[in-house]
Amino acid sequence: MDKFVIGLDYGSDSARALVVNALTGEALATSVKYYPRWQKGLYCNPAINQYRQHPQDYIDVLEATVKEALAACPQGTAEKVIGIAFDTTGSTPAFTDATGTPLALLPEFTENPNAMFVLWKDHTAIKEAAEVNKLCANWKIDYSAYEGGIYSSEWFWAKALHVLRQDESVRAKAYSIVEYCEWLPALITGVTKSDDIVRSRCACGHKAMWHEKWGGLPSEEFLTALDPLLAGFRARLFDKTETADKPVGKLNAEWAKRLGLTTDVVVAGGAFDCHMGAVGAGVTPHTFVRVIGTSTCDIMVASYEEIGEKLIKGICGQVDGSVIPGMIGLEAGQSAFGDIYAWFKQVLEFPLKNIIGESTLIDEATKAKLIDEACNSIIPALTKEAEKIPVSESSIIATDWMNGRRTPDANQLLKGTITGLSLASSAPRIFRALVEATAFGSKAIVNRFRNEGVRIDSVIGIGGIALKSPFVMQTLSDVLNMPIKVCKTDQACALGAAMFAATAAGEYSKIEDAQNAMSSGFAFEYSPIAENAKAYQDIYEKYIKVGQFTEKELFS
Repeated sequence: MDKFVIGLDYGSDSARALVVNALTGEALATSVKYYPRWQKGLYCNPAINQYRQHPQDYIDVLEATVKEALAACPQGTAEKVIGIAFDTTGSTPAFTDATGTPLALLPEFTENPNAMFVLWKDHTAIKEAAEVNKLCANWKIDYSAYEGGIYSSEWFWAKALHVLRQDESVRAKAYSIVEYCEWLPALITGVTKSDDIVRSRCACGHKAMWHEKWGGLPSEEFLTALDPLLAGFRARLFDKTETADKPVGKLNAEWAKRLGLTTDVVVAGGAFDCHMGAVGAGVTPHTFVRVIGTSTCDIMVASYEEIGEKLIKGICGQVDGSVIPGMIGLEAGQSAFGDIYAWFKQVLEFPLKNIIGESTLIDEATKAKLIDEACNSIIPALTKEAEKIPVSESSIIATDWMNGRRTPDANQLLKGTITGLSLASSAPRIFRALVEATAFGSKAIVNRFRNEGVRIDSVIGIGGIALKSPFVMQTLSDVLNMPIKVCKTDQACALGAAMFAATAAGEYSKIEDAQNAMSSGFAFEYSPIAENAKAYQDIYEKYIKVGQFTEKELFS
């Protein structure tokens, strides 16, 4: 008898539900919905790097995506669903009351951004992150040791402290803190006490400085030395964490009815999107998986024997079981990748929206269609022309720090730079430099892993850019001087979540078995062009020098 699972992938802008055959990995249907409040730009202030998401957005798209996906499946599919699992962005925490309810779902906080989930790319806590790093460097235990040695403003404690300092009303009501990937499983299993929420090994190990070596979270003494406002939170949080292959419960009656499923559906533990995406892409030891989208997240797994006592500097953590239970999960990434191309596109859209948009020469309907067509054609047109420029003419050098630097060595104060401009620097040439910059940032991460003794034999790319942009992927292959396989499915994160759902439901005894049975395989492979790879090595050295100057002279 066929059995089905649902993988739910919650990204930065939208969520998708993927219904999958648990025995074969065949995708039956998918549904994607954008977060309605987020889409309107509510609760965000890009000028100060504030990005907040309302928990009601998450609830709305959960019901809509699952119902729509199931409606597109053969009749009787819903009754055969055995498991469901979530992956989400992270670190994306929110304060809760004692019931585990995010404060923004309470009437008095419904319009308060500080009561909402603080999205991964919110950088309002730069000051707090610096304080964490300073205290870690002088404390008897370096709690950042397994986080790469540098704590980021994108992570749990920095964000929590920033909100507590900023908002007295939240401070007075907050009982505990929950990560997005922990709250959704708790929501649909009917958890009514914050203390009963199952905590994610992935989220807590990579972002909250949790480690068994020091008994879980940083000590109360450390946290209150950081700021007395954190007093008591450790005791109201957790000591234990769980890997995502374990069930956290079953759908409660309310959510079974709302989703059109049964109360026999097992709910797996939650984890971050890129970690589950790496599983969906087929990550194995010595494989470097790049989840390429608005930003990138780079995931590897390694055996206990290979890592030993190594502490890998400047990455986003090394955590036992955060990707595949029984292995050390390694995370790195870039704070902006596709977002850099989107920024340049927005720059070029200015005359379209602000000059043609004000024109009186054509009617409003034609004007809107013309602007829409032109805006949608910018990246394809830039790509077509940029591809014609030989690497030998890549004289413009850019850094990929438009949204700060995640790895190697997190520094969210950094800004992007472009140098080598001349009167001949056309839009396609600048675009090519930006694509090369994102590839050079990728190379810096690979070099850091290798310099720290981590072996990389192969690269896998997943995500929309990996599937849709041969120019970007060929440039990346040339710069890395490595072949890159591209995952066949465009829903690798949701597929990875489905694999965890199938394992938690008991269909597989370990996640590797689910990978073997449910993998989508690869669509194609890029191989480096030898002459380009050689040329890019020299240009990369210039990228490093520009980056060093930028960091030392402009932002030190």
